[in-house]
Amino acid sequence: MKKSASEFPERKIFGTDGIRGVTNTYPMTPEVSLALGKALTKYLSGKTGGHVKILVGKDTRLSGYVFEQAIASGITSMGADVLLVGPLPTPAIAFLTSNMRATAGVVISASHNPYTDNGIKIFDSTGFKLPDTTEAEIENMVLGEKQLSPPPLTGKAKRIEDAVGRYIVFLKNTFPDDLTLDGVKIVVDCANGAAYKVAPIIFEELGAEVITIGTEPNGTNINVDCGSLRPEILCEEVVRSGSDIGIALDGDADRVVFCDENGNEVDGDHVLAICSSEMLESGTLATDTVVATQMSNMALENYLNAKGLRLERTRVGDRYVVEAMRELGANLGGEKSGHLLFLDHSTTGDGLLASLQILGIMKRKGKPLSELAGIIDMFPQVLSSLEIKEKKPFEQIPGLVEIVRESEKILGDKGRINLRYSGTELLARVMVEGEDEALINGIASRVSSVISENIGTGNL
Repeated sequence: MKKSASEFPERKIFGTDGIRGVTNTYPMTPEVSLALGKALTKYLSGKTGGHVKILVGKDTRLSGYVFEQAIASGITSMGADVLLVGPLPTPAIAFLTSNMRATAGVVISASHNPYTDNGIKIFDSTGFKLPDTTEAEIENMVLGEKQLSPPPLTGKAKRIEDAVGRYIVFLKNTFPDDLTLDGVKIVVDCANGAAYKVAPIIFEELGAEVITIGTEPNGTNINVDCGSLRPEILCEEVVRSGSDIGIALDGDADRVVFCDENGNEVDGDHVLAICSSEMLESGTLATDTVVATQMSNMALENYLNAKGLRLERTRVGDRYVVEAMRELGANLGGEKSGHLLFLDHSTTGDGLLASLQILGIMKRKGKPLSELAGIIDMFPQVLSSLEIKEKKPFEQIPGLVEIVRESEKILGDKGRINLRYSGTELLARVMVEGEDEALINGIASRVSSVISENIGTGNL
């Protein structure tokens, strides 16, 4: 089932999560976006043989207007119709694509990246992200390997006014009918991003008292000192306000990090442990399997194994988690970083859906989040992100293989080392995990130094 890196199609524009880059720098230019709109329409027309209708949404970045118009122009110039829904979470686009019977859905967002970046992700008609092979085929069209001759008649663009309401109703329907959030005090940080409208409404309509952070986007403040990359701000507010839980979303709200009532961070691995236990107890956990990535803590694997469950690991990226879940018939998966997948309800990571799942368990059990998260003690883990000049194969970096092998012998079965390159940025990721915190810090430092000395920019 698992693929080696060489088995994935070589791509020049698409990365591990669609296209992403600095605005007005290749490939995130209006010209490429226009060509992408044409290529996507051409591809879909060839596959469906019928009329194509593509739904387009975005987050709150200033450049979203540029790319929205460019993609829509490309689509309509090829004779297809466009449904424009404006700023909405990435998972909302996945839901609406299926809900509105669109041929595909496009999200314009760079997720947790700064406002100077932007990106494009594509969903198929069922709300699942496109596989690598399909992206490679569309990319070939964008790069001019196939002619994109427009038809004589153009398509039309239409703004969908009730898109927000449709998504809110969908999410509320995933919360147990016999429960409310009466008496629950929530701090929600929307990162000045795509969920700034919908998140407070959902929690308030279910009965919660809501304190908001990051709900005043201005086009340039997305993810700035807020959101899932800065959970310490959320945690401080939870303690200050005496709230029951903190919920930090990223810019496109497909990722979430929680904070318990004591101000402690609760990450994706904790959520997978909590939800797997609840689903096992209720008989709703499919195939006794949870899917996560190579970055998930060893403690999660140990916890699941002790319950007779299996942890299936994939390469990093929620799309690869989803692919494995579908192949295995699993219905629970996710990433330590906060992409959480509940395939009984949705086709992609959804921070608000995951929040409702956790809140439902808290209400059903009558337990605070700290107690629920306490079922698992994480191994110490060091994560480093190194700015690099090039993505040179790790085995070609002088001295790196030797240091890693030596360190793995020292760690034995009490720890792990994982090296990877970011699929969307010029960054090398170093993860070292083990029982001895001083030991793993030393190993991480040595490994990071070798990488930085050879291909680093000098910045951390």
